[in-house]
Amino acid sequence: MSALIVPEGLVCGVDEAGRGPLAGPVVAAAVILDPARPIAGLNDSKKLSAKKRMALAGLIRERALAWAVAEASVEEIDQLNILHASMLAMQRAVAALQVTPERALIDGNRCPSLAIPAEAVVQGDAKVAAIAAASILAKTVRDEGMLGLHAQYPHYGFDRHMGYPTAAHCAALAAHGVSPVHRRSFAPVARQLSLL
Repeated sequence: MSALIVPEGLVCGVDEAGRGPLAGPVVAAAVILDPARPIAGLNDSKKLSAKKRMALAGLIRERALAWAVAEASVEEIDQLNILHASMLAMQRAVAALQVTPERALIDGNRCPSLAIPAEAVVQGDAKVAAIAAASILAKTVRDEGMLGLHAQYPHYGFDRHMGYPTAAHCAALAAHGVSPVHRRSFAPVARQLSLL
């Protein structure tokens, strides 16, 4: 695999996790890496094992110049739609950084409205080190949150599918109905509600 790009200057990478699931918040992270303290093994979080993600998340928190994680709630997702809620979570993550970056590189093809210049990078989590780091933080924090929701609502199996619309999740929705942490604006959940 080719090496990830490390841009010059104070650049934050931004990514989110949890656009597709039927339940739980969408989580975004912003990371400014320290060129003097490189982290080996950064990659798109989806290409890493859960164990590797957790190990890297610890290194990112330890070595980055600054990092922040933020979310948009299920209520905000239903109110705004998932795209706008994702942008809101990204705005919150960048605003929470303890160091102000000169610019932001955002994974995907759209940028949230920020106080600094921002550029969208398609498949950025596989190209830019800081975006890969942000994808790892967002994914690990979201997964931890879903494990917490699993403890509250064990019959949905959030610990296995993290809220994604798997066959098992859809079967659990049909069997147990909609929980308070399900996104009511998402079609499978809305369908279930319409049957009531």
